[in-house]
Amino acid sequence: MRTGVEDALRRVAALGYRGVELMADTPHLWPGDVGPAQIESVRAVIDELGLEISNINAFMMNKVGDPRQPYWHPSWIEADSDYRRIRIDHTIAALSMAKQLGAPCITTEPGGPLENGMTYAAGMDLFVEMLKPVVAHAEDVGVPLLIEPEPDLLIEKFDQYLELRERIDSPYMGLNFDIGHAFCVSEEPQEWVPTMAAHTRHYHAEDIAASRVHHHLVPGTGAIDFAATLAAINATDYDGWITVELYPFVDNPDEAGAAARDHLLSVASQI
Repeated sequence: MRTGVEDALRRVAALGYRGVELMADTPHLWPGDVGPAQIESVRAVIDELGLEISNINAFMMNKVGDPRQPYWHPSWIEADSDYRRIRIDHTIAALSMAKQLGAPCITTEPGGPLENGMTYAAGMDLFVEMLKPVVAHAEDVGVPLLIEPEPDLLIEKFDQYLELRERIDSPYMGLNFDIGHAFCVSEEPQEWVPTMAAHTRHYHAEDIAASRVHHHLVPGTGAIDFAATLAAINATDYDGWITVELYPFVDNPDEAGAAARDHLLSVASQI
């Protein structure tokens, strides 16, 4: 089930959520298709519902329809510089759109998959160069660009993110700490929360099976210790958003969203 952005906002609010992450992609808000009238319409619905924007997700690029993988491509490290430019321009446009919407940050992919014999070092060098003008735009508009480590992409682990931050030193580049992704690469979330607290501007929450296979599950139905993870986050005095990310549940989004909220609130109430 795919639904337009305004309908999605109303359904999220009806489930009791106070914040919402917006997709800079089809069928929601692909920046190239969004004009001032739609920006104002979305802002009006958000205000009407008493919601806040937690983040703009500029990771996914279903609009492009790359046959290899519709989420990751075009990546930051494509061999074709013109194709790579699509990702760069999209992210710059998403930053501008986030500014217009009053969003606190946007997230992007962590470099993309290594292909055609590219080494990790070469991928990181290219990623850094591609990011530089985008981070400069983030500084200009005052909206942080958050990198989201992801299994099987260039940056999978937190030490790799820290390596990137050593090479790009800007207060407008930060970390989207995806709890499930950390678990997938055997980095226990509760152990890494304090280490990464200075960089973390936003969290994604989903459960993962004990196999650590990267497939998002409703919190409470997998193997992640959310009690320990939320306690660790609480101990850092984090005052931002933890956004539930359950994109596989296209057939029953309301049921999945309600179950996730109930579980996380139950766990949080005991901390």
